[in-house]
Amino acid sequence: MQTATRAAELSAQGIGKTYGDFKALHDVSLTIGRGEFLTLLGPSGSGKTTFLMILAGFIQANSGTLTRDGIDITRLPAEKRGFGMVFQGYALFPHMSVEKNIAFPLQVQGRSASEIKARVDQMIDTVGLRGHEKKRPADLSGGQQQRVALARALAFEPSVLLLDEPFSALDKNLRGSMQEEMRRLHRETGTTFVFVTHDQSEALALSTRVAIFNHGQLQQVAAPREIYDRPANRFVAEFLGDINILPVTDAIFSGDGYVARCSGEIVRLAPDAGALSNTIAVRPEYIALTQARGGHGNALPVTLTSSTYLGGVTRFSAVTADGAALVAELPTHLTPADFVPGARVFAGWPEERGYFL
Repeated sequence: MQTATRAAELSAQGIGKTYGDFKALHDVSLTIGRGEFLTLLGPSGSGKTTFLMILAGFIQANSGTLTRDGIDITRLPAEKRGFGMVFQGYALFPHMSVEKNIAFPLQVQGRSASEIKARVDQMIDTVGLRGHEKKRPADLSGGQQQRVALARALAFEPSVLLLDEPFSALDKNLRGSMQEEMRRLHRETGTTFVFVTHDQSEALALSTRVAIFNHGQLQQVAAPREIYDRPANRFVAEFLGDINILPVTDAIFSGDGYVARCSGEIVRLAPDAGALSNTIAVRPEYIALTQARGGHGNALPVTLTSSTYLGGVTRFSAVTADGAALVAELPTHLTPADFVPGARVFAGWPEERGYFL
């Protein structure tokens, strides 16, 4: 597949949107780089889809500006922006075949019949639908319909592709295969992708950066690893999976890192652990449960309260001496048989895996 002639940079500055007394977006500023795969992530009602629709031009913001490559498009109608769009429900034309659905935006652009045929053939091969080109959407599976929607949106080589929860109707296995397809299409086209989802694992797997929304406010924008390992606030930390949040006292910087007291024990944190606060956070996968104190850098005596078998891993809940809850996951084949509710063990983690929150 040919690379898009020019992926666009989008910049939103101070975007606000209200519906009566309800403020759907609060002063959102965000720049989306050329060729980036940015995912807008957040719970239902967080404002992520409203922001996507403003980018598309289907909704007008009440305040702020939107530029494409430095040119103001805030009031430019959707049909003049030249962006590709994949909707949650695919929005295919039911009376048209696969090839006619893909050809439609090219016909609207007034391209020649020979150019349309060549491009449609190319897109059918790109999304793996050879042999299905004469079928109508009703004759296709959900995954095949999704491929048609992607092919149609990419056929005219848009500078930006906007995707509104396109995998929400697919089952888990099909979502996984479509994620691989999406990564490949992004890599091959070079187009700027802006993707909306409420699925945290999907956002982390697909994106070059993730923008997290809550109550109409942008909480953090960062690369997947950074946003998972160093969330900007408690909402981001808890929204992106399980996390242990432990109270600490007497936190100070000691010269080569931080030292604090947690549940009566001294704990240490790396120099880049963030701004001092009265809580620290550690992801469950970084916590080791051992019968002896061990050499994990930090160790708290805890009492196991429950265990849940999850196949390859077993999930343990525990409580510290001062009543703070803690969760850890261990490989099932390495879990001692006497790790049962009521057992007293040590929860340890490396200094670099804890941070202030």
